[in-house]
Amino acid sequence: MTESNPIQIKDTTANPAPLGLLAFGMTTVLLNLANAGLYELNSMVLAMGIFYGGIAQVIAGAMEWKKNNTFGTTAFTSYGMFWLTLVGLVLLPKTGAVGAPDGNAMASYLVCWGIFTGVMFIGTLRLNRALQFIFLSLTILFFLLAYGEVGGVGPGFKHATGYEGIVCGLSAMYAGLAQVLNELARRTVLPLGTVQAG
Repeated sequence: MTESNPIQIKDTTANPAPLGLLAFGMTTVLLNLANAGLYELNSMVLAMGIFYGGIAQVIAGAMEWKKNNTFGTTAFTSYGMFWLTLVGLVLLPKTGAVGAPDGNAMASYLVCWGIFTGVMFIGTLRLNRALQFIFLSLTILFFLLAYGEVGGVGPGFKHATGYEGIVCGLSAMYAGLAQVLNELARRTVLPLGTVQAG
């Protein structure tokens, strides 16, 4: 009886992480420009939340699944669904079918996302500094937003929170673009801060 040698198939599919990072980052920047008071929440932000922050990130999560990347699948799919649910929270009450969430409900929603992101941040300690910064700043952002819902704060607090969110979003855009440029150049053009294995 002869032993069969398993055939290994090489994965030649593209790296989906830049798509997910840019979808998250750009949508986060645009929403937080509104939080910072530069303009009102409008259809541009909601459309980005549905199509780029939402659907594109879910697609990136499915692509990470094919890459056997549990962290990437969980992160991109979850944050894609975050954007879709956030848009739903804005639009569903306008149908008259359901009421808008009050401050306590929104704070609970944001705290859950903050806890999730904080645990995911722990996972980034094995990855790179760029991802660590993204997830740490996002954890802080969720808790700031939650406090803003129930803390009786003024517009200055919301505007400051918006600027923190802009920094978070820009860091994700940096990480996504760095991966694209580094891959194209086959060298480090924009550093990601590789963590030394130990």
